[in-house]
Amino acid sequence: MSATGQCLCGAVSFTAAKLGGFGICHCRQCQRWTGGPLMGVTVARDDMEIAEGAPVVSQRTSGWASRARCGTCGSPLWYRWDKGEDGAGDYEVPIGLLDDANGLTLGREIYIDQKPDCFEIAGDHPRLSRADVMALYAPPSEGI
Repeated sequence: MSATGQCLCGAVSFTAAKLGGFGICHCRQCQRWTGGPLMGVTVARDDMEIAEGAPVVSQRTSGWASRARCGTCGSPLWYRWDKGEDGAGDYEVPIGLLDDANGLTLGREIYIDQKPDCFEIAGDHPRLSRADVMALYAPPSEGI
C-alpha cells in the first residue's frame, strides 16, 4: 500500500512507496511531542520521498533517535530510530499526516505502562511495557 501525506500547512509533503506496520507509542516523549500517543506507520528509509525544499527541522531527542517537524507550521512529521546516526533509520509517520489512512491494522502498542488511564485502545494486539521495549531495542548501555 502506497500513500501520500503532508503537514498541517502543506509545506512538507511526501510519498511513501510502501507502508509498513502501524503501531501506537505511549512513551512520555511521544506524548509531549504529539499531545497524546504517537499513532504511527513505519515507512522504510528507501520507500520515503520528501518533496524537494520542504522545511523539515530535525532534532535529536535521544542518543538513538530523532524527531522532525515542519519548520513552517510545527506539525510533528516523523520519528526515526537512527541509533545515533543523523539521517539514518526508518520513518515512523503519524497517521494523521496521511491523505488516506484507511486500511491500516494496528499491530501493537508500546510503553503501555506509560499510557494514561483515561483511555483504552480496543482490539487484540500485543501490548509491550517499557521493559519489553528496552529488552528489544535499547543499546545495552542506554535506556529508552
